[in-house]
Amino acid sequence: MASNARPPAAGSGQEPPDTEGMARLATSQLRRVRRIVDAAVALAEKGGFDGVRLRDVAEASGVALGTLYKYFRSKEDILLFAVNEEAERLETVIAARPPSGGSAQERSTEFFARATRGFTRRPNFARAVLRAIASGDHKTAAKVAGFHLRMGRMIVAAIRDERPEISRAVTEPEGSDREQAMVKILEHVWFSALVGWAGGLHPAKTVTDQMRTTAAYLLGGSSGSQEP
Repeated sequence: MASNARPPAAGSGQEPPDTEGMARLATSQLRRVRRIVDAAVALAEKGGFDGVRLRDVAEASGVALGTLYKYFRSKEDILLFAVNEEAERLETVIAARPPSGGSAQERSTEFFARATRGFTRRPNFARAVLRAIASGDHKTAAKVAGFHLRMGRMIVAAIRDERPEISRAVTEPEGSDREQAMVKILEHVWFSALVGWAGGLHPAKTVTDQMRTTAAYLLGGSSGSQEP
């Protein structure tokens, strides 16, 4: 593998495709991307964020380092691609089996319980993803935004007692201004609680407990969101 490979410069015409752009790749390219992502996830689960080194990812996936850079700029880029895939899978499951409950509070609590279980089932990978989300790299901002938009769509669906419309592209916030405000608060609390879990401050169950408390304050016992 080449030892001097570098990510393509912005504006060079060789920028890695975004998450949606992956769908336009040839079958052989998609298989290559799959191997890269799977290798990075396995390395993250084994050694956390620091265990994901691009040279190791390239070696484990059987691609040249320069080839890897055609698809991803950094390890944060790969990890965020992977967590977006996880969010897509979660949304498919939620659409097939929406959260149950007689109120927006109950449904939102169940949604976050399921999301937390899924996110923390591979703890080292989850901790690596949290670091990638918090990296503040503007080059991965689109993937972070996509993750939040998809999560927001699922939260709004839970509040409304609806199924998320997975056939629609995730391009803009879902819901009314009031619903979007509640989504932001719920997501911020969830992320903060996950960071506490990642740092060993509390178990995953506490994340769900904190979301139940937050949903109670925000949503009370209402059956759905209503404009004031």
